[in-house]
Amino acid sequence: MALFQEIQAPNVKYNQPLGLFINNEFMKGIDGKTFVTTNPYDQKPIVAVHEATEKDVQVAVQAARGAFEGSWSIVTPSDRGKMLTKLADLMAAKLETIAATISLDNGKALSAAMFEVTNAIDCFRYYGGWADKVVGQTIDTDPASMTYTRHEPLGVCGLIVAWNLPISLLSWKVAPAIATGNTVVLKSAELTPLSSLYIAQLIKEAGFPAGVINILSGFGSIAGKAMTTHMDIDKISFTGSLAVGRQVLHAAANSNLKKVTLELGGKSPNIVFPDANLDHVMSWVNVGAFFYQGQVCCAGSRILVHEAIYERFLDMLKKRTKINKVGDPFDPDTFQGPQVSVAQFERVMAYIEDGKKAGATIIAGGGRIGSEGLFIQPTIFTDVRDDMAIVKDEIFGPVCTVHKFKDEKEAIEIANSTHYGLAAAVHTADLNTAFHVSNSIKAGTVWINNFGLINPQAPFGGYKQSGFGRELGSYALEAYTQVKLVRCWLAGPVFP
Repeated sequence: MALFQEIQAPNVKYNQPLGLFINNEFMKGIDGKTFVTTNPYDQKPIVAVHEATEKDVQVAVQAARGAFEGSWSIVTPSDRGKMLTKLADLMAAKLETIAATISLDNGKALSAAMFEVTNAIDCFRYYGGWADKVVGQTIDTDPASMTYTRHEPLGVCGLIVAWNLPISLLSWKVAPAIATGNTVVLKSAELTPLSSLYIAQLIKEAGFPAGVINILSGFGSIAGKAMTTHMDIDKISFTGSLAVGRQVLHAAANSNLKKVTLELGGKSPNIVFPDANLDHVMSWVNVGAFFYQGQVCCAGSRILVHEAIYERFLDMLKKRTKINKVGDPFDPDTFQGPQVSVAQFERVMAYIEDGKKAGATIIAGGGRIGSEGLFIQPTIFTDVRDDMAIVKDEIFGPVCTVHKFKDEKEAIEIANSTHYGLAAAVHTADLNTAFHVSNSIKAGTVWINNFGLINPQAPFGGYKQSGFGRELGSYALEAYTQVKLVRCWLAGPVFP
């Protein structure tokens, strides 16, 4: 099979890489395996890509280790930063093409895909600025010593990204790892490999030495497992489900005790108080629940509304969801595209049926759109209980639940009644309420009078079973460095 194939997307024609990207070259997998990526919009095959197996992971890790101990070790921090910003520039020049690769194999609206790529570009530029600013401390321990710390790279980092934000997550992991002097082996999600492979050719063009950034297409049960158990990978950063996250942590412990960062999803509360501006709230709640087809780890799918405005809020939310255009991702007016796969479509529909059987009331949506395609109506449940699966589980689809509360205390109790703790939002005009509730919620991010605003400068990560470690901001640098203390005794022998 070839290593490149021309693809005609609705908005652009481009040359799609298909091979595994190792040592700055695209190559076929050692075992000769391939797999097909499918367009969620029409469920037709897009192209087959080469599949990485354990043998390919081994080759990629060897390339990354060789670069870490060789050519990459003598590159200055300033030059690392220049390469990251050069990559950002190259991505900006190919913005529409990269977005098209995302929309093709993910199904999200092209406008949303372009927003994602822009976020990734900003992320690479942000960490390009950090590369020469990772500093240690000098510590005054006593007059006879010179004591200082160094923040050194970990080595080879294994990065495993999810299918819902393939390029955002790539940038969130690759950029800080590279800025701090590591080398990486990244495995893209098997449902969305195209965008990562397209970025790979820009990585080479940006001037990164061979072996510094390696990108593999493959399955979690094979390539992902080989990475998490590999004795020469020093760090795993994983974004995905809670169940797989547990496996990653177990594998890391049972191999070389590699360091781990996990982001494992959420069931985020979106709390609306009676003094909030409901016209503004509607936009944020709608985005929080239904953006990217609801396939977002921090989706605000548990909407908590004060009893004084509950009925009015429901009426406004029903009207707002009717505005969302569901359809062709390449239609400029589309807000919500299809679910990413048949399996995900069936999973979401199963949750909707379970919610009905459990006694919840559907006030909007609840079914598929049309007889073909993987489109699901934006769905709103009321009359819900905490023991319902639609309330407890991360559905990862355009489904939300609306709960009624009477005061701050009850709102906080409902918000915290989950084993997840990734994000939350509070909508109110009262600063005392905003800060008290925000400080009381057990979540890694709390948005006040907005939802889902994520920037490279601000850390992102979870509490409880949403995982640990932080991505983005200066906090992410800690995840890719280790601290070394150096203490030099200057005053001669201590003992006679």
